[in-house]
Amino acid sequence: MPSDLVRPIAPPMLIDDIYSEDQYRRLVEVARSKGPWELTLRQFYSSPEGIADTTLGKDLKDAAPAWEDFLLPYFTGYLAKGGVCLYPEIEDTFLNRKFLDFGRRYWNAEYARPENMIFNINGPTNNFDGGHLDGAEFRGLNLKNTPNWLLNSMIRSDLFKKWQMKKAQVIAWFYRGSVGGGFTYWPKGPHATPERIAAPVWNRGIVAEVERMYHRGEANGPLEQRQTKGLTIDSRFGSDPDTVDGWQITTDGEVIQKISAREMRMLVHWRADIFTDLTELKQVVDHTDDLTHDQVIDTFIKDIRNRGRAFETPSDPLHDRDFMHLLTEVYDPGLPSIYPAEAPGPQQKAA
Repeated sequence: MPSDLVRPIAPPMLIDDIYSEDQYRRLVEVARSKGPWELTLRQFYSSPEGIADTTLGKDLKDAAPAWEDFLLPYFTGYLAKGGVCLYPEIEDTFLNRKFLDFGRRYWNAEYARPENMIFNINGPTNNFDGGHLDGAEFRGLNLKNTPNWLLNSMIRSDLFKKWQMKKAQVIAWFYRGSVGGGFTYWPKGPHATPERIAAPVWNRGIVAEVERMYHRGEANGPLEQRQTKGLTIDSRFGSDPDTVDGWQITTDGEVIQKISAREMRMLVHWRADIFTDLTELKQVVDHTDDLTHDQVIDTFIKDIRNRGRAFETPSDPLHDRDFMHLLTEVYDPGLPSIYPAEAPGPQQKAA
């Protein structure tokens, strides 16, 4: 599959001074006072099989996966959902005119609507992510009614771009550590030379379309602190009651790691729906041209057969793992093939 099919509408816009000092202080206060927070995996996946199906790509394993195969100490908290800020004390960070302007400018569009806002938080950790896409949405189809693996194949096939919801993200990083902690991204496609934002990064980030741009956070923190012993799918991240600005990870109420403010890495991710013009806005709001599952499956079947592949038509395609593997085989371009020397891929060693 040509690499350039999976690339964003435009290269990311690099931005600095994203939040004011007061806004950042209030964001951290929410993270400290409203936690502890669940693992990112716990919130986005219901089973280890679901992770394997959506992240391993062409390297799908035959063996049944377990949670332990994927556990890393990354934690997530929602700040806004469905266009509604969950905490009034940070409402100005979500209903953010500056961010709306960023999104409209990035897409050269007339309208923007704030959709959700999350933060990811962690201490020292490894990261074996070779690069991924964030979950995409299409008119009529999203994670509420469609398996993530099917949405991923829809993006990678480029057969449904007409229906893809336009999204703009403002992603900001806060990390004062000196070991690792950068960000790698592939704006020209997964097999082109990547770009990189090196750490330390403080109140710096990007405006981007990450549903079509492979990207990954890099490992961070002292090497001897990256193995979090006792981490399980039920572990939590929260404030350390014994240290004013410290953090801790707990499992079943027992502290398994303490983390200093310097080694805490926080990502704040704001996302908006973008509409090129009033016609597109009405099309989305009035649902006049939504996709259906039958339409998607029929399109895939026709395209794969046009490629000369013979296969049995699935009777229950949304739950057919053989059909899922077929879509992965045909449309997944594989993990990125070029990595920065300073931040090698999961199967490489540092230069």
